[in-house]
Amino acid sequence: MKTIRFCFMFLCSEAVLLGGASAQAPGTAPSAAAPAGVPIAGILECGEGYTSHELYDMTITLEEVLRGDEAREHVRAADPRNPAEPPGFDYVLARVRFGYRARGVPGTCVHPLAPGQFTAYSAEGEAYAAAAVTPPEPGMRREMKSGDTTEGWLAFLVPETDRAPLLSFSADRGGAVQHGEPKWFLLR
Repeated sequence: MKTIRFCFMFLCSEAVLLGGASAQAPGTAPSAAAPAGVPIAGILECGEGYTSHELYDMTITLEEVLRGDEAREHVRAADPRNPAEPPGFDYVLARVRFGYRARGVPGTCVHPLAPGQFTAYSAEGEAYAAAAVTPPEPGMRREMKSGDTTEGWLAFLVPETDRAPLLSFSADRGGAVQHGEPKWFLLR
């Protein structure tokens, strides 16, 4: 019995040394941010008060990122009254796809998807302000029902010197309950 226990402990310690500290799944942390085009799955909990909360699957994909002259042109086309970016900053536009599906019945809970659930960050963890502009259409605000998928644009102001910003999604910022940590994307 001692030999089996020793072998088991040896195998477990070998697993930790060789592969137990495996790379994080894409999108699970800033250091493992997912590139554009990679869908990230998560779980939302929906319900009010003391009622039974339902679980919903979400899928988020950063479809496209625009920066510099191209982003500026899209911001101006969205609304000619949109201001130019401040000196030292770039507009960064992100086109995101968001899917929402109930895991069970009744599946009637609505998730209020909003731009405030998305935040741009530096690699050092500094949050960047959302750009105070009208983004290109469609925007990223919608009441999501089970089975819905939507795409929309988000606009951020990022310092010109930051060539590797990140995008984070957290439903908790919109009043929902998200299982697990925020989802992370490379905003480039």
